[in-house]
Amino acid sequence: MYAATALRQYQSVDVQAQVFETTPHRLIQMLMEGGLGRLAQARGAMERGQTAQKGELIGKAIAIIGGLRDGLDHQKGGELAGNLDSLYEYMASRLMQANLKNDLGLLDEVAELLREIKSAWDAIAP
Repeated sequence: MYAATALRQYQSVDVQAQVFETTPHRLIQMLMEGGLGRLAQARGAMERGQTAQKGELIGKAIAIIGGLRDGLDHQKGGELAGNLDSLYEYMASRLMQANLKNDLGLLDEVAELLREIKSAWDAIAP
């Protein structure tokens, strides 16, 4: 029990250290990685019938997508930022539906969209 708690605390400190020492480009990558991780965990919870955990994980994924959305610079990003804003809004809406309907297909749809965005982001040099 204590080992698991210590491991979680160590991981939390490690993530915090990475955030302080990284570029804005890498921070966006970390958010996307976190979102994909939460979606995968939510999928597992949904498959196991763990309703509370599923809801919590989908909520975290929605919050991460909200963070990505909040980070958009509409002045510099122009049309691209507007398109991403709409896509992030769509993704959050689909996740709410996935949670309500216990729909794995909706989770997979959002995960695929996020993977595509992340792939494009990863191809951009920091």
